[in-house]
Amino acid sequence: MNITKEGVKELAVYIHLPFCVRKCKYCDFISGPCTEEAQLSYVNKLLQEIEWFFTKRRENNQGNIEPIRVSSVFFGGGTPSILPANEIERILCKLKEHAIFDPNAEITIEVNPGTVDTPKAGEEGKFEAYRRMGINRLSIGMQSASDEELKILGRIHTVEDFDHTYQMAVNAGFENISVDIMYALPGQNYASFERSLKKAALLHPKPKHISAYSLIVEEGTPFASMDFNALGIPLPDEDEERRMYEGAAEILGEYGYHQYEISNYALPGFECRHNLVYWTEREYIGFGIAAASLLDDKRFTNTKSLDDYLNALDYESLLDLQTDKEDLSEDEIMSEFVIMGLRLNKGVSATEFYKRFSLQLWEAYGEVIAKHEKNGLLTRLSDGGIVLTKEGRNLSNFVMADFLE
Repeated sequence: MNITKEGVKELAVYIHLPFCVRKCKYCDFISGPCTEEAQLSYVNKLLQEIEWFFTKRRENNQGNIEPIRVSSVFFGGGTPSILPANEIERILCKLKEHAIFDPNAEITIEVNPGTVDTPKAGEEGKFEAYRRMGINRLSIGMQSASDEELKILGRIHTVEDFDHTYQMAVNAGFENISVDIMYALPGQNYASFERSLKKAALLHPKPKHISAYSLIVEEGTPFASMDFNALGIPLPDEDEERRMYEGAAEILGEYGYHQYEISNYALPGFECRHNLVYWTEREYIGFGIAAASLLDDKRFTNTKSLDDYLNALDYESLLDLQTDKEDLSEDEIMSEFVIMGLRLNKGVSATEFYKRFSLQLWEAYGEVIAKHEKNGLLTRLSDGGIVLTKEGRNLSNFVMADFLE
């Protein structure tokens, strides 16, 4: 549990807003186009869910107010920026009614180019509104510096749209901006990916954070039924994809970004604090459909059905609709702590492991550690902890799977 010295529970909050202008061809997230009326109904239910959650916590504490401090909020989707800014503000205000916000809380909203218009003279634009309400970090989805690749992906924007959106964000006073890039795209080669990386790194001012994700063709998406070879846009082979992955760290490193997690790069001090909560196995609560939570050693996920979510009459009904419910054992928490920690370039600290579980890392996983040290996929840290080697990063799923057994 995340309990501070003052006895305050610290939580990260994820808000899922499942709306978008048009679903991208690769996307398997719970999202899609929706009417403005449905969007408003959804936000109203979100506010109700937040209210119900905190009310339930108070009931479980015999009416006492359980101090909860919010360390980060992440508005994800879908495309959260499709909503009017006042709807985002209503959600933040509801959270602030019930929880203490850390003075340095990181509050992020995902933005899709093409969903934030230039404000009219004398009017407050979305970015200005975000700043006023306390949002201090943006995640903007560039995905590629090639209009052709964006078209293949089914994105609604062009490279020019991205440039315009980025400049508007800067003009509104945002400094902490993250840019998303994808690689291993249909028809993409290394040179094209390199151009996307360099474009992001050469933006002025520079984004503080860059995420570079490999495309995964998921079942049920339009991409899953497409014959890319027949279309003349073959997917990069395994060697080319690995070259892109390794090249991202090398190229971005030249511009001052350090890789702190498998897919994420940041200027010093600008690592995504919200995502670090996930990777260090700390507690978080998710609101909205399909939102996942890890709380009180329990993992659960909200219903994926929009209709069921909107029709829930009380919190008990929402709880009944939750899926993937799991009471985590100490062994499961330990293995997940290691697996998630191995995603980070700093690895798994033996000191932190002992502090968390009162057990030496070697006692818990000596055999697995020895195996992967011998095959060159793991190496030891100065305190006895472990970190993936360069080759281990290429085979990270293989290594991590062994910590589940």
